[in-house]
Amino acid sequence: RNAVAEAIRAGRTIDKIFVARGDTDRTLARILVKARENGIVVTECDRRKLDSLSATGAHQGIIAQAAMREYASIEDILERAAERGEDPFIVVCDEIADPHNLGAIIRTAECVGAHGVVIPKRRSAGLTAIVDKASAGAAEHMLIARVANLPAAIKTLKDNGLWIYGTAAGGRNGLWTTDFTGALALVIGSEGDGMGRLVAESCD
Repeated sequence: RNAVAEAIRAGRTIDKIFVARGDTDRTLARILVKARENGIVVTECDRRKLDSLSATGAHQGIIAQAAMREYASIEDILERAAERGEDPFIVVCDEIADPHNLGAIIRTAECVGAHGVVIPKRRSAGLTAIVDKASAGAAEHMLIARVANLPAAIKTLKDNGLWIYGTAAGGRNGLWTTDFTGALALVIGSEGDGMGRLVAESCD
């Protein structure tokens, strides 16, 4: 429900919303009112139809059918920070494979005020329905850039004045004692191996 509500709030182009027949509680009713105000077609159907449409298997009585979101560029993310008059803060994901983990990272990035998230094209979860749902709708508001080469993307960030922090289980600096002021990118490694060698070597 959060993912659908946030997609509407973000002004995403939604082709149609399917809702379970006779299953309208107050929360669902509010979402449907907003949908109709935005000119979105709402179709009632039985839960079996929703089950067959659901990419995640857990639809909470509502499914939005929308075109795939476009990825942003690193320049778009830096521009958003400039528009807000803030030092850029970017989260870089190094081969996060589990879409639930990527969704959780996007949700957290939105909560802490990051301007965007960078993911690689290969060996990484992309923007799927599962990621959107796991992000609780935050993926609708977060700029996400998908790059062919992560070390090259990190170099671009450095060239734009960002300091690159890498996360590692054996790191010497504690998360809560590190000074994260100024323009920065925070690199989060994969679930199994952490940061790749070239990405780790690219970090400051």
